[in-house]
Amino acid sequence: MGDAAGVGPEIILKSLQHSEMHDICRPVIIGDMSMLERAKTFVGSEVPVRAITEDELTDLAEDSGTVYCLDLDLLPADLPVGKVSPEAGHAAFEYLATAIRLAMDGKISAICTAPLNKEALQKGGHLYPGHTEILADLTGTEEYSMMLSAPNLRVIHVTTHVGIVDAIKMINPERVYRVIQLAHETLRRSGLENPKIAVCGINPHAGENGLFGYGEEEEKVIPGVERAQEEGIDVVGPLPADTLFFRAVRGDFDIVVAMYHDQGHGPVKVLGLDAGVNITVGLPIVRTSVDHGTAFDIAGTGIADEKSLMEAIRQAVDLAPKS
Repeated sequence: MGDAAGVGPEIILKSLQHSEMHDICRPVIIGDMSMLERAKTFVGSEVPVRAITEDELTDLAEDSGTVYCLDLDLLPADLPVGKVSPEAGHAAFEYLATAIRLAMDGKISAICTAPLNKEALQKGGHLYPGHTEILADLTGTEEYSMMLSAPNLRVIHVTTHVGIVDAIKMINPERVYRVIQLAHETLRRSGLENPKIAVCGINPHAGENGLFGYGEEEEKVIPGVERAQEEGIDVVGPLPADTLFFRAVRGDFDIVVAMYHDQGHGPVKVLGLDAGVNITVGLPIVRTSVDHGTAFDIAGTGIADEKSLMEAIRQAVDLAPKS
């Protein structure tokens, strides 16, 4: 459910009003039943919602149109809407921790997350930058990355939730190589036999042979690219980011490796917040997410758009193990 003070409960209900969602999976909401009942009044939903226990997970009716909620009952019914709340931040952590445990135990096939609020999460006692780092920690994953998917563009990140100065320090040939490898493996699993990968430079014009920066491309990026090339991966770079994203949208590449958060997020979000999906790659479980925040400014109004969540659910279904 994410942060229940935000738009998460609303976009969940709006998504699950679409019959397609029930056709492709049996959705179970891990959260608070009271928050869903309240959100029904915000969005005017008449979708039936039923609380279930963990024991019922393996015996849910197919294509019933019912919204099932594994009710953790952590929040007061009068939780303020659209405000940072330590209680909501703690609950968002507990929802995700429960989902991770169930996925690791094979009781659910994939996790799709509604947004959480990082300030609320930390005020609730959980000192993580966001969902991705919680997922990595609780699954014992050391090598992982954030991949964003939008129409005609996929982006995977070498660094994410750190300041730009720290990001530059953290970039190194081993990390660049591992992210290229993660991109290659992920796209191959999705059906692309030999994905074309392009790597962004760090500096303007990818350094332009030392004209910009202090040789970061030569020191931090090129050795990682060359190692991947030696292994037969179809990868090029570093290339100037200002033209690379245009070329990727045009179809020249299947995925772009971005060096830091805004370098990769900006182009994806320009293509539309309602169509972007966040996928954590490298985990032993499947996790997708909306590519937008809690939208406190419109929480409780019922106007939040559910398209990103619907696409995240579709991609979770596509990536989930098939039994």
